Amino acid sequence: MKHFRKICIVYVLFMILSFVFLLVGLRSANVLKIRVDHYSDREMEMYKKVWDRINESMQYREFQILKYVLIFWVIIFILGLTVLFIIYRNELRPVKELEKCASEIARGNLDISLPMHKNNVFGSFAESFDLMRTEMKKSRDREIQAEHARRELVAELSHDIKTPIATIQATCEVLDLKNRRRLLELDKSGEDSILVDKKDIENTLEKIGFIENKSETINRLIQNVQKANTDDMEELQVNVSETDSREIEKFFESLKSYGNIILTNHIPECLVMVDLLRMEQVIDNIVSNSYKYAGTDIKVSFAETEAVPQIDGKKVAYVKITIRDSGKGVAPEELPLIIEKYYRGENSDGKAGYGLGFYLVKLYMEKQGGGIEYYNENGFVVELLLRKV
Repeated sequence: MKHFRKICIVYVLFMILSFVFLLVGLRSANVLKIRVDHYSDREMEMYKKVWDRINESMQYREFQILKYVLIFWVIIFILGLTVLFIIYRNELRPVKELEKCASEIARGNLDISLPMHKNNVFGSFAESFDLMRTEMKKSRDREIQAEHARRELVAELSHDIKTPIATIQATCEVLDLKNRRRLLELDKSGEDSILVDKKDIENTLEKIGFIENKSETINRLIQNVQKANTDDMEELQVNVSETDSREIEKFFESLKSYGNIILTNHIPECLVMVDLLRMEQVIDNIVSNSYKYAGTDIKVSFAETEAVPQIDGKKVAYVKITIRDSGKGVAPEELPLIIEKYYRGENSDGKAGYGLGFYLVKLYMEKQGGGIEYYNENGFVVELLLRKV
């Protein structure tokens, strides 16, 4: 459009200059010079009469030429302006309208309509462009409706899941209370014959405690999902804080129902930066996967790493947690893929899951300022790094 304005200005200036040059040229062409140094008075008198007649004729001719030149110039000038206006209206204005419409669409305004000019070269293109805008608007509307439906589904599921969880927790409380009363009665009786009953009751109380802990974890996760759904968040937040490292070891002790978990040593006593809820999910995902795909004993060891310089120059030390099973491991070609969202290996047929376990493990560990490494070594090995305070 800027170039078109420059062309219009140049055209007007050119026409004005051409008109000026035409006038100057006409004036110069009509100037006659007569030498009078060798003529007598009588001859001069005669030539003067002739000159007056010639001058009148030339002035009339000059006026006629000037009139025709002016008419011709006006016609050319108007014709040029008309051509420029037609070019602007039929060719350039649709481009400007298209540019304005594209800018509005880029801002997210899909309700703007593009005027149709079918008599220009951009007519079919503008029609296709407007059709694309319409389809984008329909797609966005469908996406909004799907997102709204998803939110309603998440809210309904969260509400529905809370009811059985509350029932499980209430039942656990009742069972815990009854068993503790039974255990207290047995202690008061003091009979040696009931030691077996006491041991069974203690085992039952331990299992009830495990169920209560898992129910509370599910309840907290549901609350997180509800909050994320309400606040329009794309993902659940990880709230990192300084935590006693011994809390991590307790997570492994609470997962013995999966199988035999062997702690080869105790975790170094220190403060680490973790979100306990997310860390519990991480450990649960790894141990449950080992139990599901390997079905062997799981060995867990702890160690401290040396301080490593970071980008900002600060040195950071980590607590390394190594979780190892004795299964067949993961196929080499699948190792880089197990942390991808929704990826499930060839050996996952018939096993429940959605392919999110290791994806979430990696996500949560990175958000806690740590990391994860995994490899095959006489089984599948996962190393978790927790950042020390």
